[in-house]
Amino acid sequence: MCVTAVESRPAGVLGSGERPTHRPFGARVKAFVALTKPRIIELLLITTVPVMFLAQQGVPDLKLVLLTCLGGYLSAGGANALNMYIDRDIDALMDRTSQRPLVTGMVSPPECLAFGITLAVVSTLLFGLTVNWLSAWLSLGALLFYVVVYTMILKRRTAQNIVWGGIAGCMPVLIGWTAVKDSLTWAPVILFLVIFFWTPPHYWPLSMKVKDDYARVGVPMLPVIASNKVVAKQIVIYSWVMVAVSLLLTPLGYTGWFYTAVALASGGWWLWEAHALQNRAKAEVTGGKLKEMRLFHWSITYVSLLFVAVAVDPFLR
Repeated sequence: MCVTAVESRPAGVLGSGERPTHRPFGARVKAFVALTKPRIIELLLITTVPVMFLAQQGVPDLKLVLLTCLGGYLSAGGANALNMYIDRDIDALMDRTSQRPLVTGMVSPPECLAFGITLAVVSTLLFGLTVNWLSAWLSLGALLFYVVVYTMILKRRTAQNIVWGGIAGCMPVLIGWTAVKDSLTWAPVILFLVIFFWTPPHYWPLSMKVKDDYARVGVPMLPVIASNKVVAKQIVIYSWVMVAVSLLLTPLGYTGWFYTAVALASGGWWLWEAHALQNRAKAEVTGGKLKEMRLFHWSITYVSLLFVAVAVDPFLR
């Protein structure tokens, strides 16, 4: 797939080498914070902290929780900044990314690169010196996987980009567990797999909504190269596997009735929404009536509820 980037950037977006004539300090601070993609990191922390409660089978040390969250934020923030540095060319051509700091010129590419590398180094040292080195290496591995494997290799080459690239987003589960235990067992691995199978059906509905953006820059997200019917079928398949995997914790003895009830109820509603989307796609519904974003928004609620149940369950057993 070829892309010709000749004056096709959204209106108001700066061209290559252009910089705002006035860059206020406050706006610059906000721009550097934006480089870390705070809203995405919120989701990562939602999957980190509850696992610490499960590992502790109660309330973990508060200082350890704070250090783990800080290290996780800095690591994920560094990965996101480096992602924006690498993708600055296509970000300028996509409507949904046209106001990112590198595109608007509020942050220069060298500044972004230095910022991302600094966060990567600081986060690794913070984890290693204050939590443990297993968590540090897992955190660094997640960062490198996201930047190198997903952003540099998979994203622009294959429709499987979000499937395998999503591994980076699964790592906070392992990090939360190892922060408490300094070792791994089946519980965090199962939750890792839940997030692995959750990521595609979480992101593909959003990709369906903005597929024209991805098509414009030649990024082969599944909705760009496949019909809505095919995408919806894949969403349903991944959704069933995700829900099935989420129920493995209880028979293996890691969780009790409360987690099981939440997993069944929230997973059941997810499957209802996934099949509803598939039915609309089969009926060749398009535009706003496809309602693909219903599943996207529910996916965030689902993972929040599931991991809150992970944290609460130890107190009810």
